[in-house]
Amino acid sequence: MSIQSIHLMYEYNYWTSGRILSAAAKVTQEQFLAPVAFPYSSLRETLLHIVDGEYGWWGLFEQNTFLELNWEGFPNFASIEKKFHEEEKALRAYLNRLTDADMESHLRYTVEGGIQRDRILWHCLYHLVNHGTQHRSEAAAILTSFNASPGDIDFTLFLNEYIKAK
Repeated sequence: MSIQSIHLMYEYNYWTSGRILSAAAKVTQEQFLAPVAFPYSSLRETLLHIVDGEYGWWGLFEQNTFLELNWEGFPNFASIEKKFHEEEKALRAYLNRLTDADMESHLRYTVEGGIQRDRILWHCLYHLVNHGTQHRSEAAAILTSFNASPGDIDFTLFLNEYIKAK
């Protein structure tokens, strides 16, 4: 995998997050906190899970430690939106330092239960985007149920906009 391909995937990641965040800005605080029938119990929890994943993996990439957010520090949409932008900036800076040769390097880390992992870096970078895609689709479904759909978030639609902008 080339770093150029990774950059494209992350452009899609941030384009899609932008659509989700724009739609989420339109819901009420009650809707934001309302219980939903998804793995994460509300729109707030779903968005926090996405950004917590980005924060955690960034910590692993940069500090060799999987970091976890204190979810209590994010009581409203504005605080979560701010964290999304901070993580985007941090991950972009990290990606900008990588080369094609780095993509095949190994990332070694320990997960719960003391289990050791040895992963190729581009696999981890790909996983993070894929993880976000799964949970952004859940957020999109939640938002749609609140009549605040983010619209289509397909990769091919992103490409239409991305290519046109170039």
